[in-house]
Amino acid sequence: MANTDTHYLALYRKYRPQTFEDVVGRDAIVRTLKNQINTGHIGHSYLFCGTRGTGKTTIAKIFAKAVNCENPQDGSPCGECASCKAISEDASLNVVELDAASHNGVEDVRGIIDQTAYSPTEGKYRVFIIDEAHMLSNAACNALLKTIEEPPSYAIFILATTDPNRLPVTILSRCQRYDFGRLSVQTIEDRLRYVCEKEQIGVEEKALRYIASMADGSMRDGLSILDECNAFNMGDGDLTYDKALEILGAVDQSIFHKLYGAVHEHRTKDALEILDEILYQGRELVQFVTDFISYLRNVMLLKSSEELRDRLDVSKQYLDLMIEDARASELTEIVRCIETLSDLCESIRFSANRRILTEAALIRLCEPSMQVAGNEKEQIEQLTERVRVLENDLARIAATGTFTAKAAAHPAAATPMAEASAKEEPEETKTLPPATTEAIRKLTGPAWDQITAQIPARFNGVKALLHDVVPSVTDDGKKLLLVFSNPLCEDMFLQTGTKEEGAKGTVELLADYLSEKAGGQIQIECRHRDLDKEQENKENYVDIRKMVTLPVIEETDDE
Repeated sequence: MANTDTHYLALYRKYRPQTFEDVVGRDAIVRTLKNQINTGHIGHSYLFCGTRGTGKTTIAKIFAKAVNCENPQDGSPCGECASCKAISEDASLNVVELDAASHNGVEDVRGIIDQTAYSPTEGKYRVFIIDEAHMLSNAACNALLKTIEEPPSYAIFILATTDPNRLPVTILSRCQRYDFGRLSVQTIEDRLRYVCEKEQIGVEEKALRYIASMADGSMRDGLSILDECNAFNMGDGDLTYDKALEILGAVDQSIFHKLYGAVHEHRTKDALEILDEILYQGRELVQFVTDFISYLRNVMLLKSSEELRDRLDVSKQYLDLMIEDARASELTEIVRCIETLSDLCESIRFSANRRILTEAALIRLCEPSMQVAGNEKEQIEQLTERVRVLENDLARIAATGTFTAKAAAHPAAATPMAEASAKEEPEETKTLPPATTEAIRKLTGPAWDQITAQIPARFNGVKALLHDVVPSVTDDGKKLLLVFSNPLCEDMFLQTGTKEEGAKGTVELLADYLSEKAGGQIQIECRHRDLDKEQENKENYVDIRKMVTLPVIEETDDE
């Protein structure tokens, strides 16, 4: 049983490391800081980055003790001298802390700057720790710049933040940066086991590992969860895995195996019954969905390669269940489930209808026909991008009256005409002779309207683009000239095609269709009306000097 002192101290505070030797999972950072202290090469500003509960503030305070320690031991504070004790008790004038989450203005920073004018009364350095530094306002950061760049020789700044990207580059460039990544499950589990031994807390290994995995890389979160579970179980024997699940509102991994089996075999009724059972037990839906995603993530990795099994922090019992699910499933199905559940997790977090949304998601998972296929999603994204490009082109035409084709800049989306060609490949390709001028001319005039009206329904997109086209024969009589009244329609007609290599584009497909009508190979040339008018004007231009026989005298401005 844990001790029952009158003044209880939370486990994460009671077991906060006091020396570098107590720190776990931060070997590289600890070694670097200790080497700086041993050699005297101490920087004037540091930036500690990382997620919550990973040791940023703890190491900052240990570093403050080490640089002021009267009897340092291999770069680590002794913990016994007056300076170390004062810093541990938050009673030292050499360590100044600022919580930027609540004190983020210019005046708060100026208070720090003013204190740098005073040298330490005892010890060598004054250490200024700014927690949640990313919360500082822009004005506060600017006020701090000069001091961080050229502080007094006895001043050290340590900025701790969970979001370094929100800090100005001018601040980042002036600091030594140390990244505190998430701690491994094994590291947290070992620390929790040590705390349980010290506190005489009986706990199952399975429960201990689950608590460590729930900490999400944060040592503080792991100790807080252990504290909560111990309080729930106090006076009721050892802390078991089932009790840990109950207090955390979580679900056993075997339930996820059953649920995914129902989804994989399209047993909607069984999947909904499993959900009812979970809700009857009072489990939290958000936690349930999050844990199910984590389970499927492990299944996905195992499906990709079973050699990754050593990288999964799960017991052999649950690993066997995951391998079974991975072997029975396709990778696309697993990814589809993860994507659907991820969307569900976001939607139910702040929803009043969590159960309904979860049931709807499970039904979609059990009925693949209700899911949008991956290639359909891709086509929708392509069409959306295409519409955006065309809207920009229309806006540019309306604003400037000019149009610039960007066929190379925007990849073409597949048209119904191109898709039909890809799906309906002819068994044998007949080589037709080039169409005669007379055959091409028969496609123009009134015959053109009849031909376009007879274009198959699957080519409706092309039919719309050809609505205002005026067909004619080129000057050499070898090609069919299509004159577009709208340059945008011409651009769309020329750009559309398929992404598959070797597939025919719209122009080629229309040429093949017209070749069948003409009985000879048709070549198509496109032009819009403005260019046609320019060509006509050039042809109508006559040099009068070549037409008259009289001498022509050109007048100039020169006298």
